[in-house]
Amino acid sequence: MPRRTATMLASTLILIALLCAGVFFPVPYSEMSPGPTVNTLGEARGEPVLQISDRKTYPTTGHLNMTTVRVTGADYRMNLPEAVYGWIAHDSVVVPHETLYPDGKTEEQSTQENAEEFSQSQESAKVAALGQLGLPVATQVVVGSVQKDGPAEGTLHAGDVIKEVDGQPVRQPQDVSKLVTKHRPKQDVEFTIVTAKDAAAAEKAGREPVDTERVVLTTTASEEGGRAIVGIQAMVDHTFPFPIDIKLADVGGPSAGLMFSLGLVDKLTPGDLTDGKFIAGTGTIDDQGKVGPIGGITMKLVGARNAGARYFLTPADNCATAAADIPDGLTLIKVENLKSAVNSLEKLRAGETSGLPSCSAG
Repeated sequence: MPRRTATMLASTLILIALLCAGVFFPVPYSEMSPGPTVNTLGEARGEPVLQISDRKTYPTTGHLNMTTVRVTGADYRMNLPEAVYGWIAHDSVVVPHETLYPDGKTEEQSTQENAEEFSQSQESAKVAALGQLGLPVATQVVVGSVQKDGPAEGTLHAGDVIKEVDGQPVRQPQDVSKLVTKHRPKQDVEFTIVTAKDAAAAEKAGREPVDTERVVLTTTASEEGGRAIVGIQAMVDHTFPFPIDIKLADVGGPSAGLMFSLGLVDKLTPGDLTDGKFIAGTGTIDDQGKVGPIGGITMKLVGARNAGARYFLTPADNCATAAADIPDGLTLIKVENLKSAVNSLEKLRAGETSGLPSCSAG
């Protein structure tokens, strides 16, 4: 066989071997791509996304779309050709696998965490929206979860309202841990509570709970640092002046908070916040209405524009990344809190587009 032919044959075989290796051997990457967008003013699966009872609501038009990102599963192993395609494609992003699933987190664990964050974002969205409208929201500290085999198991239960610890009033979840850790392990600590059953009955009757119970727990040492604990997770529970429900399945994470809040503000106030325009956006929100950054911003921009959005409400901390690659026909509006988002929409409705806060790549 001529040397040139043999060289070409060997090179071809090596190339084939490399391609096969690329197909059959996984690389440590995952892919993000645009997910569906949902109009918070509209319906999902045949029912309104935002459901408000026992309170006057007002007609709305246009869109206030929350945006999502699709990601490959924790157990999916991407091969080299897929990674290369993802790197060069405009509508997907390839990132290290550990970025989406840190510390070896399984898909089930990630889904559970996202569901919890989504639930919390809904509560904060309600609180922020009502705060923007000057409507009162009562808060109380409750038992969020009870550690299995911990000192509180069988004595405290999820939903129990914590009024005092050792006779000291509890106003924030961190008050509980501060008061408990004043003790040493194996010392007693006294909780004054309203049971979840009594609290629910009082709320249904529209009154404050009056019956309290005192329970004594013996602290144990935590695994990290040996500090005194009783094995509970305290959290804030809100009591709203009227029922508000957010119905949206198969969505996780905290990034829809801003758009839920805006949808509630629009439905609870006269006039039309969007003026019929297609507006999308993203951003976490806390009880005070502060808007925080999210992941996957570039994919959310693509998804929003593909759905028809003309304006995109962008968290201030995501502005630089978002402004570096803006889809044609989409205008970014920088948002720092719920109040600034509402102000921007009012300016947009009035045609004052030159006064809108914009994002810059610098």
